[in-house]
Amino acid sequence: MGQDQCPVRPLFRRQGAHRAAGQFGRAGFLSPARDGVRRPERCAAVLFGAGRGKRRLHPAGHAVRFGATILDADGLRLSPEEKAFFRDANPFGFILFARNIDTPDQVRGLCAEFRDCVGRDAPITIDQEGGRVQRLRGPIWREWLPPMEQVARSGDHAVEAMYIRYRLIAHELHDLGIDSNCAPMVDVAGADTHPFLTNRCYGTDPAAVAALGRAVADGMLAGGVLPVLKHIPGHGRATMDSHFDLPHVSAPRTELDTRDFAPFKALNDLPMGMTAHLVYDAIDDRPATLSPAMMRVIREDIGFDNLIMTDDISMKALSGSVSELTRDALAAGCDVVLHCNGTLEARRSVAEAAGEMSYAAQTRALRALNHRRAPDDIDISALEAKLGGLLSGGGDIGQGHG
Repeated sequence: MGQDQCPVRPLFRRQGAHRAAGQFGRAGFLSPARDGVRRPERCAAVLFGAGRGKRRLHPAGHAVRFGATILDADGLRLSPEEKAFFRDANPFGFILFARNIDTPDQVRGLCAEFRDCVGRDAPITIDQEGGRVQRLRGPIWREWLPPMEQVARSGDHAVEAMYIRYRLIAHELHDLGIDSNCAPMVDVAGADTHPFLTNRCYGTDPAAVAALGRAVADGMLAGGVLPVLKHIPGHGRATMDSHFDLPHVSAPRTELDTRDFAPFKALNDLPMGMTAHLVYDAIDDRPATLSPAMMRVIREDIGFDNLIMTDDISMKALSGSVSELTRDALAAGCDVVLHCNGTLEARRSVAEAAGEMSYAAQTRALRALNHRRAPDDIDISALEAKLGGLLSGGGDIGQGHG
């Protein structure tokens, strides 16, 4: 994912008229986001969400498994046909795109419709990296620098700056009912990285990228938003845009282990991850998303045993019908299939091919949802001022841009 976005203005413009100042009682900026996550005994509340509709149960009384899909919608509100489809398909979650975004109240209404269809607090995700790839834009929401540029500007303070950036992003998302974001993106950039990816990366050093990725994830978790680690096991060597072509990576396994795979191994505790549509020639001749061999590398060598979603299976890197790709991705070891930008009939085909989650996938899904938490108390204006100082030597980031 990540196409179709335009360049943005420097830093971001804070549109104060559209949100409250958000004054809270806490002044700390780097609180440990992993403290106080939901415990496993709260699975029932996560699964069914108080006040969100009737429980979905088998006749024997067991909870229905989630559909093994994450799906999107055509527009700003759901059509009657989409509502009926989502009720039947019961997808694990949903994803929003720019076409689904208009006003804050409209987004909140759409999120409520998604959840009402499935009768639970289903996760709703989005691509809000900042820079070229962000679905929420001005004048209502903040505009952000590309991640690579922000890292460069903040220098020795890059980790703190990235934490604050994504804590602010989480604040905007959570306010709308969006509780997941497809970040951090810890693909390690190199001299040959394709331009579609380069300035979305955090850097060229694996250890530094991992540290920045941890800050991104912690900032979102502290704001009540689940991070999605991408693109496992590493997209940085791709010299082609996987939205349109299938990249091949020819590096030997030893180089992949020490460079490309390293940040993902360092962050293998994060609740969700997204695959890369790349072929790693040293390991298999199939794209990672469809490769049992690559999924073994991800699960066993990288050690990522949490929920794995595919990148969008409608991307041109993959060949075959959406039904075939869905079956192949799940057979390879992915837990849930992401399908975007298709017709309602295409979504029906994906849902039918995916069926319900396996027992292992459902267990990982519930474990991921147990990381959802109430946002910590912060002073949004103070965070904005702090980030402005880190990026511009003391200026207020909310003034004088655009």
